[in-house]
Amino acid sequence: MAEVIPAILEKDFPEIEKKIRLVEGLVSWVQIDLADGTLVPNTTFLDPTPFTSLKTNIKLELHLMVKDPLKYVEPFAKSGFKRFFAHLEGERVEEYLEECNRLDVEIGLAIDGPTNWEAVHKYLNDIDAVLVMAIDAGFSGRPYREDTVEKIRKIREVDLEIPIAVDGAMNEENARKVVAAGATRINSNSYLFNSPDVKEAINTLKNL
Repeated sequence: MAEVIPAILEKDFPEIEKKIRLVEGLVSWVQIDLADGTLVPNTTFLDPTPFTSLKTNIKLELHLMVKDPLKYVEPFAKSGFKRFFAHLEGERVEEYLEECNRLDVEIGLAIDGPTNWEAVHKYLNDIDAVLVMAIDAGFSGRPYREDTVEKIRKIREVDLEIPIAVDGAMNEENARKVVAAGATRINSNSYLFNSPDVKEAINTLKNL
């Protein structure tokens, strides 16, 4: 059974909080997508401050679609985030790993749709999870990349234990493919939040 992690990509904090409230009691983690226009052509809500006073039992992870993750790790860790995913396509990856260790948060690396799986190979022993993008990162609703399954299989062949999360175009059909290939977490945005019944949509992905 895969873990389902709702992914939230918004420009305003009230919309972020609204979506968190929609899934309270249904999931353990929520992913907040962060983009500042440096790595992908999109900009989201960037201020860690409101999260400090957010009262929720859901744990927060941050997906850093930015060139320099070090600008954001410490401020968001201080605001309550427990898990981080920086992109291999960004800068200062080794320094990012060191910073996460210093702050005692879970360390993840994300690999974008067009990037070869081998880019993450050398880091597998130093991280807690991999986030595989099944689309080209930056915007919700982009088309699913059919090469995602092979990427997951290659990572799983090298590491039998590491959690593999998949983000982007995670509807029922595509999520079924990636779970069969070895993914253990499904990060979903549009499929969940555009559903007339969010709870039912979460259960559908959990039970693939």
